[in-house]
Amino acid sequence: MQTDLSSLLNQALTELDYGQQPAALYDPIRYIMGLGGKRLRPLLTLLGGQLFTDELAPLVKPALATEVFHNFTLVHDDLMDHAPLRRGQPTVHEKWNASTAILSGDVMLVRAYELLFDVPAAVLPQVLRRFSQTAAEVCEGQQWDMNFETETTVTIPQYLDMIRLKTAVLLGFALELGAVLAGASADDAEYLRQFGTDIGLAFQLRDDLLDVYGDAATFGKRVGGDIISDKKTFLLLTAQAQADAAQQAALAQHIGQPVADAEAKVAAVRGVYDELNIRPQTEALINQYFEDALLHLDRIGVPAARKEPLRRLALQLLERES
Repeated sequence: MQTDLSSLLNQALTELDYGQQPAALYDPIRYIMGLGGKRLRPLLTLLGGQLFTDELAPLVKPALATEVFHNFTLVHDDLMDHAPLRRGQPTVHEKWNASTAILSGDVMLVRAYELLFDVPAAVLPQVLRRFSQTAAEVCEGQQWDMNFETETTVTIPQYLDMIRLKTAVLLGFALELGAVLAGASADDAEYLRQFGTDIGLAFQLRDDLLDVYGDAATFGKRVGGDIISDKKTFLLLTAQAQADAAQQAALAQHIGQPVADAEAKVAAVRGVYDELNIRPQTEALINQYFEDALLHLDRIGVPAARKEPLRRLALQLLERES
């Protein structure tokens, strides 16, 4: 069933018309949207709606709004991060230029809103308000992430709130959108939003973990990249909070220092993580968010069989290696 829904979404994405002229504005949009990806957010919208209805056709176009918006954030994030690659291909600002990335991204945000305009009039204000709130929260998360690059003291709760905003709230909105469009009760839509937010937190923490302990052949990007760039992740912040004097000194030799040997830096920092059992601590927090998510899913008033596709997808995200 998940494969069928993914095929439906991919076909619908190929049929989207973002605009034609000037080509320098619209070609970058077609480029970034054509690079693939998990298409997780629109899939969640359809799976969220499927809890309450078998008629998913009216949900497809609004679901695509979440994917267009997500890719808009990637275009701008890549520019802010000076990232050269996205999904193994040049980023928009590298292939074109920074001004094009800004303007094409702006149009993508506009198109995301347009994809929501045809939802039923009775729920349109609710959907647009929630989408606007979510969009602002994603931007807040990105700003916090950038702030953390230069702040010397970032707490673990601050980091978790940042990833909630930057990553998790959009997953929660995607699921809530499907529920609202399928006629779910306010309580069930809220449970689904909370389910998605907790899954989003687990998803990002899993990404942090894979960056340090993943298999380079399957992870899809350089293992140890977060360590090399001194990114303040849950793993690093936990290590800094728990390290003894010798471990603090070992971290200080590498964190915030010029990188002479990237592989040696990764090995040294990972060595401290291993001494402090950071990996099992991260896995425990991932599992806690996963269990909290399932509690929200259990509260939704539909038969358990209808929840199974979402439960399976959540487990796939928890166990992923890439």
